[in-house]
Amino acid sequence: MRIALLLCAWLTCLGAQAASVDVASLDRGTWPEKLSSPALFDVASRAEILMFANTLLASEALDEPALKQRLGLKIINQGAIDDLRRQLWQRLLENYGFAQQSCEQDASFCYLVENMDDLREQAGKFEVSEQSFYIGWAGPSRAFHQRYLDELLRKAALFPQISSEVARFGDFERNGDELNDRLFLLTFDGGPAPLNGQTDWLADYLRKQKMTATFFVLGNSLQTRLEKTSAADVQALYQGQCVGIQGWQYRSHSHWLDWQSSITRSASLTQNLLPENYVPLFRPPYGQRRADSQGFFQAQGLQVALWDIDSQDEPGLLKADESAQRVLTLMLLWRKGVIVFHDTQDKARVALPLLLQATAQSGLGWQDCREAFR
Repeated sequence: MRIALLLCAWLTCLGAQAASVDVASLDRGTWPEKLSSPALFDVASRAEILMFANTLLASEALDEPALKQRLGLKIINQGAIDDLRRQLWQRLLENYGFAQQSCEQDASFCYLVENMDDLREQAGKFEVSEQSFYIGWAGPSRAFHQRYLDELLRKAALFPQISSEVARFGDFERNGDELNDRLFLLTFDGGPAPLNGQTDWLADYLRKQKMTATFFVLGNSLQTRLEKTSAADVQALYQGQCVGIQGWQYRSHSHWLDWQSSITRSASLTQNLLPENYVPLFRPPYGQRRADSQGFFQAQGLQVALWDIDSQDEPGLLKADESAQRVLTLMLLWRKGVIVFHDTQDKARVALPLLLQATAQSGLGWQDCREAFR
């Protein structure tokens, strides 16, 4: 009976996860300034940090029934939600400290914040006046951060029955926390695309921009691409880039009986085919993996590589420009991190050039894929 009840609870959560959820995106045209200098990047960063902190603080006033209703769930893991909130507050405090360093150049959204109590106080009273130069941004930003926070809280509420990128199972899992301020790593999931598809365009574009990314490949897609072309062609495709694995198929590795074989087959194929590009990283599809997998990954010499900036570029969610604007807003909020697109979708082909154009003078940098997750 107890097992049946647990299974029922898990299915309830899973059904809730499949329900339609609005995805957060913010029209960056509501922000009245270009990110044309490091100082102006910091101004926009401070604003997004304070707006998200205000939203996060307000969510703490919700009791458990109200939070369940807001997230559309019948069962929530309150402990995981509390852990996530603590992590978010710590990250916000750190980020605001970095963003304050240019306050002498531009004092917009600069307040005295020396510790967590200061940040919570400023977050609680944060508002943008009707006469402010930034008033057109304030309403859309508040709506974005409320929706984005719900995305995060919902994933935490379902953990660990449904694992995701918002919580790690241990230090063998990496998510970019160790990156320096203003440094971002590009990653692409689900490839390679068919011949002359999005993977070809993206890899060529990155080389022309003198940039690198980590492409997480599926074993079956890589095998298909190999059969239709040649080993030399596949090696040329990923020249100068890093290649990790996602398993043999794009499916959850948390409740799949053959999950270990999926990973070992993919790793063997990828390492043998692309020895110059292979990096020992596993990106779990949907972020779903097993809580008891540490021993397996250590035995295979693999690290789980998560992300913290999701472009939400899957079909039926955001348009390409909306995906780019979402990513840019989260770059301002988190100031560093691992960005995920899918190279089987056409949105990154539009979104990536938009991102590079918008941030060209902002002082941020792109992490070399070989230096990441070390």
